[in-house]
Amino acid sequence: MAMFTSQTPRARRGFTLIELMITIGIIAIVMGLGVPTLVRMFHKEPLRQATTDIIEVAANARAMAILRGEMTELTFNPSERSLSVGGGGGGGGESGGPKALRDRNSAQWSDSLSLEMLDVNFLEYKGADYARVRFFPNGTCDELTVIIKNDRNEYRMISWEITTGLASVETDPNRFASQ
Repeated sequence: MAMFTSQTPRARRGFTLIELMITIGIIAIVMGLGVPTLVRMFHKEPLRQATTDIIEVAANARAMAILRGEMTELTFNPSERSLSVGGGGGGGGESGGPKALRDRNSAQWSDSLSLEMLDVNFLEYKGADYARVRFFPNGTCDELTVIIKNDRNEYRMISWEITTGLASVETDPNRFASQ
């Protein structure tokens, strides 16, 4: 005959304090590991931000030329560290076209970056007041190469393929000469 005692297991009704503390600790560790990634994702450093901005504004100029069916100019102003899109056939960059294209018509990069090279059609415009790059309705563009450098001697070379008008980025300065 089985004997019952007063120490029968009772039903658990919740979590103990230790279980809750361990769970909260694990969640805190996982969140702590993810925070640096989130910060980097939302706060781009100046070199990366400038590279992205230059490519986006140039892509916008190309898209405007194709959609409007007319040449569109991208104007660099090296002394102000800026670039902007203007129309080719009298249409300015601020009017006409889809709203998404009008939103990325200009950019300015940080004072902590230096413009090392601005070549349009194999002519240097780094010291010029401005440089104009043409994007055509068939998707082609003038030859354009931009090299920017930050204060940690990191470089980005952005060059546009003339037959497609698409940009490519090179980060290794040793490969710049072979491009």
